[in-house]
Amino acid sequence: MDFNEALGASFREVGSGERDGAPTHIVRASRHYPTTPADLWSALTDKERVQSWFAKVSGDFKQGGHFSIEGNADGDIVACEPPRRLALTWEFGGSTSWVNVTIQQSDEGAFLTLEHEHPTDPKSQAHWDQYGPGATGVGWELALLGLEMHLSGEVTSTIEAGEAWAESVTGKATLRGWAEEWGKAHAATGTNRLIAKETAERTAAFYTGEGQ
Repeated sequence: MDFNEALGASFREVGSGERDGAPTHIVRASRHYPTTPADLWSALTDKERVQSWFAKVSGDFKQGGHFSIEGNADGDIVACEPPRRLALTWEFGGSTSWVNVTIQQSDEGAFLTLEHEHPTDPKSQAHWDQYGPGATGVGWELALLGLEMHLSGEVTSTIEAGEAWAESVTGKATLRGWAEEWGKAHAATGTNRLIAKETAERTAAFYTGEGQ
């Protein structure tokens, strides 16, 4: 398998929630992996494995533990229930959001659902108004793609290979396609279609480096 044959999310959804009486935006992505729930859990929580497909991570992946992702976010482990649920805070750029990952047994192996819930304070809402759900959605789809390649066992340096793919013509076309799909998911919530399309276009430009 190579990156050109791999997929991002098989299911995309945008929703809303509430935390401490304030509304939130929820970005949800799912996909099947041809492995066992236990192996998928290991790929998500074993720091050595995570480093091979996502980023260098330090800290304790246990309930109540704290983690740090090099060059990215850090946070606290809110729930750790192997091999089915991992919930954590995502602290980045002075803002705190929440990530919840669940794993279920499926006919195809293991089914992963990732939810990233965002607050609606002025700074967070301004980012949402500019990029919509795609900024979060496409970012996580890149991670889901790297995870798939890692699980295939055919790529020794998933991160480097993924970066090269994202710069290729095929990679950029795929990223644009993902952004468009998140725009459609955004519109499905009742968001004005023109607004959803414009935020998706800005997301595509951000990830491809085109039109900036």
